Amino acid sequence: MSSDYAKQLGAKLRAIRTQQGLSLHGVEEKSQGRWKAVVVGSYERGDRAVTVQRLAELADFYGVPVQELLPGSTPGGAAEPPPKLVLDLERLSQVPPEKAGPLQRYAATIQSQRGDYNGKVLSIRQDDLRTLAVIYDQSPSVLTEQLIGWGVLDADARRAVQHEEG
Repeated sequence: MSSDYAKQLGAKLRAIRTQQGLSLHGVEEKSQGRWKAVVVGSYERGDRAVTVQRLAELADFYGVPVQELLPGSTPGGAAEPPPKLVLDLERLSQVPPEKAGPLQRYAATIQSQRGDYNGKVLSIRQDDLRTLAVIYDQSPSVLTEQLIGWGVLDADARRAVQHEEG
C-alpha cells in the first residue's frame, strides 16, 4: 500500500470516527478492547497497513459500507450529491421532547460539529436521515412523513427520499 494511499485511507477512517463523536480511546471502550486506540491511530496516520479483512471489520464496527472508507470514493458512490434535506429547527423546538428528543440531540450534535448555530435551519444528508430512521426504528420514508407531519421537514423532502430509494 503506497504511503499516499495509506494516509488518504487513514484520513477517511479518522473522519468517520470523529463524525461519530468518538475519540481513539472511545473506539477502544465502545469495542470493549477489540480495537486498540494505538492500532486505530496508526491506521489513521497511515503508519500501519490495514488488511482488507480488518478494514471490513472496522467498517462494520463504524456501521458504514467499506467503500465509504476507500480513498477516491464519493459518498454513496454517487456522481452528484442527492437533494438536500433541511430541518426547520424552530419548528423542531416546538415538538414535544418525548417525540423529538433523539432528533433534537442529533441536530445539536451536528450543529456542534459544524459550529453552525444559526438556530433556524439545518441541512442534513441522506446518511443522517438513514441514521435517524434506525434510531426511530422506522424506514427513511416513514420517518420523512413523520417529520413532514411535525413541520420539521418541507414536503419537498419526499423527493429527496424517493431519489434515494428509487
